[in-house]
This record gives sequence, C-alpha cells and structure tokens, in this order.
Amino acid sequence: MTRRDVIETMVVTGASAGVGRAIAVAFGRRGCKVGLIARGRQGLESTRREIIRLGGEALVIEADVADPKAMFDAAARVESEFGPIDLWVNNAMVTVYGASVDLTPDEFHQVTKVSYLGQVHGTLAALRHMRPRNRGAIISIGSALAYRSIPFQAPYCAAKAATRGFIDSLRSELMNENSAITLTMVHLPAVNTPQFDWARNKFDRKAAPVPPIYQPEAIAEAVVRAAERAPREYWVGASAVKAIVAQMLMPSVADRILARAGIDNETSAEPETPNRPDNLFGAGRGDPGAHGRFDRQASPRVFPFNPAWLRAGLALGALAAGAALLTAAARAERRGSGGGPAIPPPVVARR
Repeated sequence: MTRRDVIETMVVTGASAGVGRAIAVAFGRRGCKVGLIARGRQGLESTRREIIRLGGEALVIEADVADPKAMFDAAARVESEFGPIDLWVNNAMVTVYGASVDLTPDEFHQVTKVSYLGQVHGTLAALRHMRPRNRGAIISIGSALAYRSIPFQAPYCAAKAATRGFIDSLRSELMNENSAITLTMVHLPAVNTPQFDWARNKFDRKAAPVPPIYQPEAIAEAVVRAAERAPREYWVGASAVKAIVAQMLMPSVADRILARAGIDNETSAEPETPNRPDNLFGAGRGDPGAHGRFDRQASPRVFPFNPAWLRAGLALGALAAGAALLTAAARAERRGSGGGPAIPPPVVARR
C-alpha cells in the first residue's frame, strides 16, 4: 500500500492477543474497519470493544488460519459486510519450546499448519478479492528467525523461513503479471506478548524472549509504517538487524554462540507450571490482552530498518571498489606503455 492509497478496510489474523491485537487496535484507532480473525472468541470480542471505543469498526470472525476454507469464507464475509479489503495482515502463529528430538510429528505438523500454511491461506484468500481489482496490500509478520534459526524452536523457525520463500516466489509472480498488489514482510525481534505463557513448553522453566524486548504497540506502529510505504521488507529493531546480518556474514560463528547459550537463552529462572494448558491445538483460554509478563524490560519504541538501504550501501561500496580497481589498472597500463621506465628486452641464450 503506497502513500497515495487510503486504507479503509483491513484484516488481521491472530487478532485476539499479542502483536495481532496491537496491530488491529492501531488501525482501528485510525478509523479503519477491521476484520478480526483468531480461534479465541473472548479475546476477539475484547479487541473489538477496544477498537469501537477508539472510533473504529470491527468484525469478529472466529476461525482457524490452518483451515483454508475458513480463510476464504472469512475474506468473503469481510468484503460483504465492510467492503473491499485494502490490507491483509498475516500474523497468527503458534510454537513449541523443546529440542527437536523431543517433539512429536504432530507438533511439527501443527506449527507448520498454523505458522506457515496459515500465512499461505490468508494470502490466497486476500488475493482472490484483490487480483480482480488489481489493488491492495498484504503484510506477512515474520521474524529475524526467518533468516537465523535458533535452537529449541525448530518448527517455528522453519515455518518463518518457509513463509519468506513463499512470499518471495509470489512477489515475482505478481510482478510477472504487472500487478499493483504489494507484498511486505515485517521481521520482528523479541516482543512482550502472552506467547511465552501460551506456547507449549517442554522445559521445566518458563519460556522467555531473548532481549532486547519490545512492546507490541511499537511493533504495530512499524506495521502501520509498512502499510503506508510498502517496502519489500522491514527488519524491526537493532537485534533483528544484527541477527540477520550475522547469519549472512558468519553463520558458523552464530551456530556456536547459540549452541553455547543453550536453553538459558530462551528460558527464565521461574519454574514452569506442570501440565498447564497451551494454545498449540486450540485457542488459549481467556483474554490475556496484548502484553506478556515482561512490561518492565520491554521498550515502547523500535525502529523499522529497511534493508534496501543496506543493499544500496553495499552496491555503492562495490561500485566504488570496482572503480578504484579499474583506475589502478589503467594507471599501471599507462606506465607499462611508455609512461614509466623502459623495460629491457629479454636475453635469449645462444648455443
């Protein structure tokens, strides 16, 4: 979505809590009509009330992003009740904390269905309505983990990397048909959300984000900026930038650092509650809101970095280095062709 476009109707998946809820409220505050999709009715209704209180409109749709028909039906309902969808934000996710060998195939499958295929289903549902009009924007909420996987969240990291691959392929396909629809990925750092108390956890200590931590409202403002400017990607926060660049430059070093950190990097000192419910196969209980338990450590501001700036800088640096090499080679050639000292002819031995 470019600056000249007005967002009137938008959809957010995973809108009952955390980042999705903060995104929905941020657009609702701006007067948008917001379609709210998630599995948990109580959280969705709470998000709807907050949006209405701020002057927006909201439509609650209790649905699972892992179900493609539910996503197509949800998109049709939003179009019917609110009008054409200008923006669709894929945000819903689930994860499991644990070593890969301790996870079951069903757990891998479920994380893949929600965190990866959920993005595919939402995107295809949005495109069904956007392509005939040749306008609209789709934003996929990614993670620095789409570039740099970490241990003990293998299904989630794989899902985020798969989403990036899907969006890159789709972007080229839309360009091939000269589509005006824009695709953006917003890759997140650690965020203070209820995820760390909702996610399935195989460890005996509570899950925790890897600092620095940011508030979900700061992420929501980055998503609003992405909707306004339609970049290819945003890397949100210095920690995300460092993780992605480190993976590009020295992946083996990153492997060893993460291996040494072990589970301490992703857990707190608090003991986990045995047999507590989680949201892997069903909606989380109650209405947890947007925030997790890390308010004291979380920053209310974060900068969305556009990696196009980095790529442009590297390209300019490469051009400058190439120009310097060409200049040096030209000078050396001039010296050898008469500008420098004479070079004696080779001596040929006579028999």
